[in-house]
Amino acid sequence: MATQLNGPTAREIITSGHAVLGIEFGSTNIKASLIGPDHQQLASGSHAWENQYEDKNWTYSREAIIAGLQDCMAQVLADAQERHGARPTRLGSIGISAMMHGYLAFDAAGELLVPFRTWRNTSTAQAAAELSEALDFNIPQRWSVAHYFQALLNGEEHVSQVSKLNTLAGFVHELLTGNFVLGVGDAAGMFPIDSATGSYDARMLSAFDAVAAKHGATTGLSALLPAALPAGADAGTLSEAGSLLLDPTGQLQHGSPMCPPEGDAGTGMVATNSVAQRTGNISAGTSIFAMVVLDAPLREVHHEIDVVTTPDGHPVAMVHCNNGASEFAAWAQVFGQFAQALGSEADGNAVFETLLRAALDGAADGAGLLAYNNLSGEPVADLAEGRPAILRTPDSTLNLANLMRVQVYAMFATLSLGLRVLAAEGVEVKQMFAHGGIFRTAGVAQRLLAAAINTPVLVGDSAGHGGAWGIAVLAAYRRRVLDGLAQSLPEFLDSEVFAGAALNLAEPLDDDRAGFEAYLETYEAGLAIQRTAITAI
Repeated sequence: MATQLNGPTAREIITSGHAVLGIEFGSTNIKASLIGPDHQQLASGSHAWENQYEDKNWTYSREAIIAGLQDCMAQVLADAQERHGARPTRLGSIGISAMMHGYLAFDAAGELLVPFRTWRNTSTAQAAAELSEALDFNIPQRWSVAHYFQALLNGEEHVSQVSKLNTLAGFVHELLTGNFVLGVGDAAGMFPIDSATGSYDARMLSAFDAVAAKHGATTGLSALLPAALPAGADAGTLSEAGSLLLDPTGQLQHGSPMCPPEGDAGTGMVATNSVAQRTGNISAGTSIFAMVVLDAPLREVHHEIDVVTTPDGHPVAMVHCNNGASEFAAWAQVFGQFAQALGSEADGNAVFETLLRAALDGAADGAGLLAYNNLSGEPVADLAEGRPAILRTPDSTLNLANLMRVQVYAMFATLSLGLRVLAAEGVEVKQMFAHGGIFRTAGVAQRLLAAAINTPVLVGDSAGHGGAWGIAVLAAYRRRVLDGLAQSLPEFLDSEVFAGAALNLAEPLDDDRAGFEAYLETYEAGLAIQRTAITAI
């Protein structure tokens, strides 16, 4: 990239300290995006990591979090040096985001009391059900408050020592700044937010404390939660210790402003310009979820629908499915190994793209094949645990195209079921923006997603950058507010980030739509097989 805004070169932007950094902790990769004043990506970095399944708990260690942060930072600095001949020693602003929800509990000394319990765990069904009834609000199993209450119900010894609760994004932000704060969108995955006040719902906090006291809780929940901040707010600056943690070489200066840490749902909304009312987006990765910004409250409480917020605090209906592209990626690894056994030098990306494109040649209804991609439990489908499976009828047509078609359908099946609930509530969006790695292959996942949700799907140039770019944009917004910008977040995105953005629209095709409907009918009927497998295997 030679120039930015018809002015300074990328090298000048980097060396002058005007580049902005975003880092997102995804489920399989930690990614970094360094952007310039026109919000185009100057450099990127990535660190692959995997959760561990220990004692029936999906987790990442503290050591893995810090090592991944540092390696990802080293990667983006090296990429900037290679591309532009310069690496930043100071930054215009910084943002941290991560997979939402889960349970990080700390004592008064800041020590982690139990291993991180991620959003992927489905061990809080009792707590989620009791809290949903007590608060008259859907509390999903992966929310922080569900994990905390379940620990109370279980009589876990550590609960009496809990001094603070946090999310992964908030934890990393605190390491870098010393500030115990959280973006309101991520905070909405800890406990319900009152959009009128921009903070945790006071009525529900009182109701929770009353229920929790019956199980031995002596500290009010509000004292344990980080302060919720809207986009653009002061979330602190990179401390001296934080700069050394981020860049152990000591070359990165401290003092850069940091935006409120956000969850991957919030960065997905930003990356797709879907923060205004009646806009919607879909983010696909290890999990897959849809977000629709509401202009009126839902009439009823639905276990399939979370109500969270945008990064600037407006209510959002969220359909979150625990299982996204991981099973498809597992099949890609198998076919990649087969290709290597034949002597092919095709890399993993080429294999993934080839298999994804093959899905377009598959029968619209899957030709008698049925796939379940559930590596973990799936609350939307009422599945307590995961049991990936491929089934087919004796007269099915088993070939590559059909196998890949149903694998893509499996990614979107539970999402489609959840969105039906929103449609019945009268919630409509004219189109959905989509982002995530599977949309980098043009015209495949986008087309089949449009069929699965019966809604036009837009994909932009930033689709492959994902949440790291989204949190970088939020960091840029913090910098602009600090410099005197008076625009709201939607206005900023419309006028400065997405003005003139190239977008590709895919309409639902009749054959695809009819085929997916037929597939989904079989999928729903076959969920009984999944439940039997959970009890038998």
